[in-house]
Amino acid sequence: MLSRIPRPENPNLLVGFEKSDDAGVYRLSPGVALVQTVDFFTPVVDDPFTYGAIAAANALSDVYAMGGIPHTALSILAWPASHNSPDDLDDLEQILKGGAAKMQEGGAVVVGGHSVADPEIKFGYAVTGTVNPNRIRTNAAARPGDALVLTKKIGTGVIATALKRGLASPAHVEESVHSMLTLNRAASEAMSRLEVHAVTDVTGFGLLGHAREMALASGVTLEIDSQKIQFLPGAVEYARTGAIPAGLRNNREFVIECVEGSSEFEDLLYDPQTSGGLLLALPESDAVRYLKKCASAYIVGKVLERAEKPIRVK
Repeated sequence: MLSRIPRPENPNLLVGFEKSDDAGVYRLSPGVALVQTVDFFTPVVDDPFTYGAIAAANALSDVYAMGGIPHTALSILAWPASHNSPDDLDDLEQILKGGAAKMQEGGAVVVGGHSVADPEIKFGYAVTGTVNPNRIRTNAAARPGDALVLTKKIGTGVIATALKRGLASPAHVEESVHSMLTLNRAASEAMSRLEVHAVTDVTGFGLLGHAREMALASGVTLEIDSQKIQFLPGAVEYARTGAIPAGLRNNREFVIECVEGSSEFEDLLYDPQTSGGLLLALPESDAVRYLKKCASAYIVGKVLERAEKPIRVK
């Protein structure tokens, strides 16, 4: 659909929607550019405060992936008109408080928002940040020989589905929630002074979906070593028992034609992540330095010359 939309011609638009990057970037002056993004989704946990905080962390992540610093946020809320009892409104209050608290942790200020009546609850933010135009990180410059580094474990979508079906253990849910609540701020700051060629955050399209975007934007093939992927506790078990979210199936249907090879963990490579980690492409020497700066990061593959398909799984 986006291919049918005229692309804006403006010399100050440094990053638009043409390469499916994480956020748009618009230059205000030689040293300052705006970073703008928006994201919202339905509840992924039972606790309303935690849901609001996760929604905020997820929205902030796009700014961090561009190497930016978030400043302001506008909330986006869909709320059922029938949910107007005192208990319902207490839940809504907690959602908004959770989001505001996480925005404050990320250094951003909630300046307002917009709400609509909708049968299904949805919540998120439009976030605005800034970045130096000469230091923008995009998904479009991965180079053959680069190492691929991921900063969080995979499996939030499968665990959320297991929770909805009453299958997930409290310990596994707690670990997943901790991951989703962890900002990518430190992972973004760790890129400073390193030669990072490409970055994206792994969210709704899953690891392979976002890897596909990076590969196509960069004109390369990304080789993912499935044996090196770190999964959240319980994720592999729940996937094998059939706790597969609809988004995973959609991701696989969309991406699979771009993938060569397979893995016993194939389902989880398509698992839609909420507030997932950053996927970076950088020279091997800088990857080693990055791992020392970001304790949660680990190498998951490498960048190859463009082959027949943009993704290779082994």
